Formats: sequence, structure tokens, C-alpha cells
Amino acid sequence: MGSIVIAIPEGEASVSVPPIIEKKNKLVDSLVHVISFLGENRNRNDVRKIIHSIKVGIALVLVSLLYLLDPLYTQVGENAMWAIMTVVVLFEFFAGATLSKGLNRGIGTILGGGLGCLAAAFAQEIGGVGNAIVIGACVFIFGAVATYSRLVPRIKKRYDYGAMIFILTFNLVVVSGLRAEKILQVARERLCTIVMGFVVCIFTSLLVFPIWASDDLHDSVTSKFEDLALSIETCLDEYFSIGSEKENQPKFSFNSCKSLLYSKSKDESLANFARWEPWHGKFGFSYPWEKYLQIGEVLRDMAATTLSFKGCLRSPRQSSETLRASIKEPCEVVGSSLAWTLRELGGSIKKMRRCQTVALIMPKLKSMRQELSVVALVSPSTLGGQLQNSDGVLEIASFVFTLMEIIDKVEELTKQVEELGELASFRANK
Repeated sequence: MGSIVIAIPEGEASVSVPPIIEKKNKLVDSLVHVISFLGENRNRNDVRKIIHSIKVGIALVLVSLLYLLDPLYTQVGENAMWAIMTVVVLFEFFAGATLSKGLNRGIGTILGGGLGCLAAAFAQEIGGVGNAIVIGACVFIFGAVATYSRLVPRIKKRYDYGAMIFILTFNLVVVSGLRAEKILQVARERLCTIVMGFVVCIFTSLLVFPIWASDDLHDSVTSKFEDLALSIETCLDEYFSIGSEKENQPKFSFNSCKSLLYSKSKDESLANFARWEPWHGKFGFSYPWEKYLQIGEVLRDMAATTLSFKGCLRSPRQSSETLRASIKEPCEVVGSSLAWTLRELGGSIKKMRRCQTVALIMPKLKSMRQELSVVALVSPSTLGGQLQNSDGVLEIASFVFTLMEIIDKVEELTKQVEELGELASFRANK
């Protein structure tokens, strides 16, 4: 078969690209950007895991010197084992987590050991049968109170490990049956070796390629804006695809929205660790991490609303192409504006700068809401009986009102990001 050659006259070399193809190219570019970002994140996480493993090995070697070097072993003796146990128990992936556990362990050990020594000394003074009664009463009272404190949400979130160590240390000391003088000596020696292990952990975690939970939380929140923007664009593109174009297009999986819904516990853990971290890089003391959690809640609400598009896309009673064409243009304009707004807000947090377009975003969101309200009211009168008899009436209405719900969420999100900029003292654009 011969090939057909189409000659392009001079001066007409530029070919106009249809809007659908141009839109698909933008969508493909966005997907490529997200995939490359995920690939970079995976490689970055692998490297960080290797670094963390090496740091743990270094810390264990350092505390093992208490056993390996005779002068050090002479000073600490068998208590060197407590330093090794401290490193194994305390060393966590994030610097904030290591610092949190270390301080909790130190406070729990000091309080538990101190109160245990006082209770044991008091029991020794009473002597006889009263000795056992006093010890039993102290174990019951302090154990019950400490256990109850672990059930209080605010204490459990930040000091649960310290309360557990307090219970363990107090019981070990008070029921040891040793004389008061020996109890103080053992407690002092073990506390010294625990402090040695803690210092090694903090030194290695904070000074040797530190891994900050605050950086992870910051990147996690900002990436969710891009995920939601891409989800909205992809949903609209699939919803308004027609004919063979829709058959050849892969179906949107909603995986990014689902993963966002299950990110609450991870975000709360990162925020808790970030509060313990010292001033580093762009994050100072008393940084408003609570505001990050509030923004995450709004993002999860928006992801749940976006998931409701699934009913429109996968419904067995699809509306006709004529019905969808009647709302296509205003809905696509709204969808593009929402995606742009989300990317602007995410970029504002990522670069830690004031979003200068906030003054433009709020009026734009209100005009979008009014435009969709007009679409919802005008479409039935425009299509007349065809719309009334169509099985896709509810599906069209659901789609439009879902977009309106997303507009409300974006408006709330804009206010939260603006408040974060004020609390965190984001710099203004020049």
C-alpha cells in the first residue's frame, strides 16, 4: 500500500490543536509529574531507611564501648547493659520521636525511682507486718493512678510512654526488698547509664543526618493539595468524555482520595513528634502544627466529597450526552478554577509564603457558586420534558451539587491557609 503525503503550504505550518487534545496533554503532564514525584519519594525513603539503620548501628557501637573498654567497664560494671537497652528502646526513625521517648523515659525513671525509694524507705522505718502493707498500698495507689492517667487522651497522646516507664520503675524499686541505702545506690548507677544511652541516642539522631517529622508532615500536607486538584480534573475529564473517547480512556481509580482519607493517624503522629523537635531550618519553636491538622481535616472532607463523584461516573443509569453537554462548559470552568486554587494554596504552604491571590480567590469562589446555582436552575427549563423523563436527572443534579460542596470546602480551606500564614509568619511575596 502506498503512503499518502499531505503537503503543507508555506505560511501555514502552524496547526491548531483541538481543545480536547490540549486538555489531555495537560492531564498527561500532571500525571507524569505526580508519578515522578512518587518515584522520587520512594527512592528518598529508601535512602532515609538506610541512613536510619546506619545511625542505630553507630549508637549501639558507642554504648558498647562501656563493655569493651576496661576503664569504662570498671566505672559502670554490669549496669552498662541499661545503656544498651536504652538505645535499643529509644532510637526511633524521626528525631522528634527519639527525643519524645527519651524525655518520657527520663521523667518516668526519675519520678518512679524517686517515689519508689521514698516508699521503700518509709516501709523500712515501719518494719514488721506494716512493711508489706505499706508496699502493697503504694503499689496499688501509684499503679492505679498512673494507669488511669494513660487513659486520659491528652496525656496518652504525648506522655503515655513516660507513664508506663513510671509504673515499671516504681514497682521494680519498691518491691525489690533491698535496704534503703542500697536502693539509692542502684537507682543512681542505673540512672547514670540510662542517661548515657539517652545522650548517645540524641547525639546520633540530631547531629548525624537528622530525619525530621516536621519536614514529612509539611511535605505530606502540601502534596495532598496537588492530589485533590488532579483528582478533580481527572473526574471532570472522564465525566464529560464522549463516545469512543470515553471507552479508550482509563477509569479513574480514586486511590489518591482513599489514601488521603486514611492519613489522619499518620498526620497526628507526625505532628506529635514535630512538637518535640528543636528549632531547625524553617521551623521554629511553637510552630502551629495544630493548624496543619485542621487543614488536613478539611482536605479529608474534600476527598470524601470528591469520592461521591464515583456514583456519577460508575452509575448504571448514565445521563445522555445531550444533558452533560448542557452543563459541560460551566462545570469545566469551575473545575479548572478549583484545581488552580488548590495548587495556589498548596504552593503557598510549601514555599511558606503568603498567598497573594487570596483576595482574588474568595470572590472567585462566590462567583463559581452562583454560576453553578444558575446551572442547576436553568438546565431543567432549557431541556424541558427531555430532562424530566431522563433517568440521569438525579445523576446530573448530584454532580452539580457535589461541585458546589467542593467549592464550600475550598473556601474553608482558603481561610485555614490564610490563618496558618499569619500564625507561622509566612513571608510576603515581593
